[in-house]
Amino acid sequence: MNSLSKYLEIKEEVLEALNSNQPIVALESTIISHGMPYPENVQMAKKVEEIIRSEGAIPATIAIMDGKIKVGLSDIDLETLAKASSVTKVSRRDLAIVLANKTLGATTVASTMICAKMAGIKFFVTGGIGGIHRGYEETLDVSADLDELAQTDVTVICAGAKAILDLPRTMEYLETKGVSVIGYQTKVMPAFYTRESNIPLLHSVTTPEELAKIVLTKEELHIGNGLLVVNPIPEADSLDANYINSIIDQAIKDSVKEHIFGKDVTPYLLKKIVEETKGESLKANLALVYNNAKIGAKIAKAYQKISANQ
Repeated sequence: MNSLSKYLEIKEEVLEALNSNQPIVALESTIISHGMPYPENVQMAKKVEEIIRSEGAIPATIAIMDGKIKVGLSDIDLETLAKASSVTKVSRRDLAIVLANKTLGATTVASTMICAKMAGIKFFVTGGIGGIHRGYEETLDVSADLDELAQTDVTVICAGAKAILDLPRTMEYLETKGVSVIGYQTKVMPAFYTRESNIPLLHSVTTPEELAKIVLTKEELHIGNGLLVVNPIPEADSLDANYINSIIDQAIKDSVKEHIFGKDVTPYLLKKIVEETKGESLKANLALVYNNAKIGAKIAKAYQKISANQ
């Protein structure tokens, strides 16, 4: 047994898909443990997996449990993660520590990318990535997600960076790091809760097949960083930009007053926004996650078909 394999526990369904070259989509687990209350978090996780299966791909939700990186969770695993009162939010810096201590951990975008790459999974669906926080000039708060995209070869499908962030600076950072940002049926950066921002994109595609060809070409060129696909929230679920931005601005001011820092900022803000919108932001969040799962599965399936014919 090599040093990596003793830490990886791949669910039989996922292992069979890897061995038979079926399309697989990785999923993070922080959204389950830190994103919403029980039992809504379990219902969401199961629905995302159902959507991926309905599109002909295999879901692989990732979490850290009992000293193992679990790639694909059972119903019991999901319940454990969803109900636990103390779950570490695991990014790159925490991964070895949580594994060594055999504590319960939920993977962020960064650590899900690392674990997906370890397992040989090429595609990963999430809600929104982290980025440069507003007030960066004072806090220097930059999500580890951005550097992970710069160095880990996984294609991430999301609805843009979370709207609580400084989106222009986030895009500048991704450009500096050489990360391709490709709009799926959009020519501007989506802003998570809303479909559009004032940030134009250099590249966009209209079909999963176009995206799959880009992923395959990037692999053949041995360009080793990640690729970011931004997929706007469905129009029917998009919130009014002025309305949601005013709530975000106030939530950020409140976080400063209450001295919320580091990895606690994002969960604090998202919870505050849910409260102030009376649950409307949570509905939008769910809608964009489900939409990303659908598109991510389609891209993974298109890639499998194209790569099989090479």
